[in-house]
Amino acid sequence: MKTSLRPFLLGVLVAAGLSAAGLLLFVYAGRYDIGADAPHTRPVAALLTVLRERSLRTHAAGLRVPDLTDPRRILQGAGQYAAMCTQCHLTPVMRHSEIRPGLYPQPPDLTRVRIDPKVAFWAIKHGIKMSAMPAWGTSHDDATIWSMVAFLQTLPDLSPAQYRDIVARAPPDDDMDGGMQDDAKADSPARTSSAGRH
Repeated sequence: MKTSLRPFLLGVLVAAGLSAAGLLLFVYAGRYDIGADAPHTRPVAALLTVLRERSLRTHAAGLRVPDLTDPRRILQGAGQYAAMCTQCHLTPVMRHSEIRPGLYPQPPDLTRVRIDPKVAFWAIKHGIKMSAMPAWGTSHDDATIWSMVAFLQTLPDLSPAQYRDIVARAPPDDDMDGGMQDDAKADSPARTSSAGRH
């Protein structure tokens, strides 16, 4: 019995070795189109999607979610979102951006989907490799990131007018350099129209 298994196991090892060598040769040949304007092949896209989703769920599983219904937390998150997220994830006011069409994979439109709070926190804090999602935890503390998550839970329910109102009332993003928060609010239609009345 053991003797009859040996050729089979040897064949499996040889096949695995040849597959690994073929994969390495494919990678080093540089023939795979890594450009963001060319979608992955279906097998690669499927593999990367499963890898991303399983990784996010696994790493986020042990997180403890604070109270995400606190109005102050939601209000702070609105300002953070307006300063940091709108060009990729859009707003009820802004349905398109200059950068978004060129991103692959396409970031979720957070005005239309509600992400699990644990997954959202982990992704915001740690980012996602080989995507445009940065690790905001390098410049923002956990409390600030949870405020963004709190706002994300309300965002899909906001009308354009409600979005303008909450962003106009949000505190400034003290973690951002160079007045980016002020720029984000200045671009808000509500801010522009109110500035014109003074």
